[in-house]
Amino acid sequence: MTLSILTAFWAVSFLFVITPGVDWAYAISAGTRGKVVIPAVVGLLIGHFIATLIVAAGIGALVVNNPMAVTVIVFIGAMYLIWIGINLITKPSTPSASEGQNSDCWLTWLTKGTCVSGLNPKVFLLFLALLPQFTDPAASWSISIQIIALGLIHIFSSAIVYLLVGFGSQAVLQSRPLAAQVVSKVSGSLMIIIAFLLLSEQFFTG
Repeated sequence: MTLSILTAFWAVSFLFVITPGVDWAYAISAGTRGKVVIPAVVGLLIGHFIATLIVAAGIGALVVNNPMAVTVIVFIGAMYLIWIGINLITKPSTPSASEGQNSDCWLTWLTKGTCVSGLNPKVFLLFLALLPQFTDPAASWSISIQIIALGLIHIFSSAIVYLLVGFGSQAVLQSRPLAAQVVSKVSGSLMIIIAFLLLSEQFFTG
């Protein structure tokens, strides 16, 4: 793989990363909770890595060519986003110094983050459409290894942006509990809206 290909991919990937979406909403909601930004972001990155491995293994093409499989993935992902969104709306975050200290809370946020990105069909379909375009069949690395390398570049960019978003929201909202609750409700609403957009898109295209 040449440096020009890697640079071009990074530029395209970074544009997707800085576009607000479900991952941003989740990172912001973690920021309103206090000290769970890192496990939340790590969870998001694990979800991206899982999607990368699926595409690299060639399973992605099989799934996309099976309309029923795509429908199931979209439905499960949308339902999970709705569930997360409802919880953020009904139980809005109130920052506190002690919140997020115990390991169970960290594990919960990490797991949720993995599911938020791992069950997001947009992430999976984006990787399937984007990663193979920047591979080189004549390169010494196999296509699968190239896809994993590109996925890691995307994950690195995502880590920087999501940490900035999460810690930025924490710094801004830590001393503003009322604002934190409003942001938590907005983040939850965005997740629900995106979930219904995914379902409606699948319904109309199906």
